Amino acid sequence: MRQELFIKDPEDLSAIKQNYREKMKDREFRIQICSGAGCVSSNCRAVKEALVKCLEEEGLSDKVIGAETGCIGTCDLGPVMVVTALKDGKGVFYTKLTPRDIPAIVASHLISGKIKYDRTYFDRKLGRNIPYINEIDYFKNQVKIALRNCGSIDYASLEDYIANDGYLSFAKVLKEYTPEQAVDEIKKSGLRGRGGAGFPTGVKLESGMKAPGGEKYLVCNADEGDPGAFMDRSILEGDPNSVIEGMLIGGYAIGAHKGFVYVRAEYPLAVERLDMAIGNARKAGLLGENIFGGGFGFDIEIRIGAGAFVCGEETALMASIEGERGEPRQKPPFPFQKGLFGKPTIICHVETYANIPPIILHGGSWFSGYGTEDSRGTKVFALAGAINNTGIVEVPMGTTLGNIIFNIGGGIRKNKGFKAAQTGGPSGGCITRENLNTPMDYDSLVKLGAIMGSGGLITMDEDTCMV
Repeated sequence: MRQELFIKDPEDLSAIKQNYREKMKDREFRIQICSGAGCVSSNCRAVKEALVKCLEEEGLSDKVIGAETGCIGTCDLGPVMVVTALKDGKGVFYTKLTPRDIPAIVASHLISGKIKYDRTYFDRKLGRNIPYINEIDYFKNQVKIALRNCGSIDYASLEDYIANDGYLSFAKVLKEYTPEQAVDEIKKSGLRGRGGAGFPTGVKLESGMKAPGGEKYLVCNADEGDPGAFMDRSILEGDPNSVIEGMLIGGYAIGAHKGFVYVRAEYPLAVERLDMAIGNARKAGLLGENIFGGGFGFDIEIRIGAGAFVCGEETALMASIEGERGEPRQKPPFPFQKGLFGKPTIICHVETYANIPPIILHGGSWFSGYGTEDSRGTKVFALAGAINNTGIVEVPMGTTLGNIIFNIGGGIRKNKGFKAAQTGGPSGGCITRENLNTPMDYDSLVKLGAIMGSGGLITMDEDTCMV
């Protein structure tokens, strides 16, 4: 049974973090079972039940701390599990598990101290098993900022999120920053909207902050409709609190006290976990009135979309939230002038909000140290199609397409030749083999006649017919 938390002031965050670490001292292993949508469809819950039963039978329950996480990343290998020895922090990555595999892994790894190699990650490109997760090319070549907690923390545990510096950025903003200073820090980071258009997030927030009027709204666009894109879904499933915290900071910056998350009905797991996280944050005093006793109040509601692709466009999305037909409206006026219910409104995407807490925590200059001059930070991509390693990855902006496909993605399946990669969804384009050295950033893709989009990247092999 999870302990309910109530947080009166920022100092409570440090106490929760310390208590969590004290609990970890008595454990020998941390086991993370992926419960992202891909692994759920592969029956990861049966694997978890088998693990819990086996630990109880072997008398190991008090030596292991378990975490049911969001997507770890390798979506075609589920169910997957990471077993980490807490004394050295080395994680062993087990893949394609069934409940029948669990007793042998527990007996070998947890009791005898011997890795069960035949169930560990198999590198198709190298033709051998690689047990340690930090030695697998797919993972070691990534830089995770938006995905910093996905696959590593218990998505349902507010305590786990706080133990990993959760809500510390929001506390810092309330205690140390004026709204203007918060906006300036985000502007300094160079963060651009991760939904596809790439508009500077700090400039957008500044327009909302300066918009006249006492009532304003903040909206999270989670209507992820591009083919092959599942980045936003994965963040909402695996780390919903990062989006909540990003929206809290955004709400403080522009002077909004109400936020909406617009998410498509085809994402039931994301809706369920986000709703649970909002409820837990509200019970803990992190949403509602007078948060941290600082006088600022903010709350969030979820709105479910019906799967209309057009509702990914911001004015159509607002119309849908208002209960109207989701049809685009003429601009101007822009949403920051006249948006939701006729009030100034700022709309950003899931990945954008997930980047805001680490920017505040570590500073805008830290974030801008990644990426290129005009495309700062990192970008999450969803790898799909004829590629060995399908799943979600996060890399610095400017990483070449070839690096993503061959060094992280493991190359083309069945050793076939690369033909093209489609980016940017229906409005995007195809990048062919002649352009494998193209940096994956906003401006380089536009020069090729393609766009970044939200991050869907569908790979095609030499036998793919392109009409």
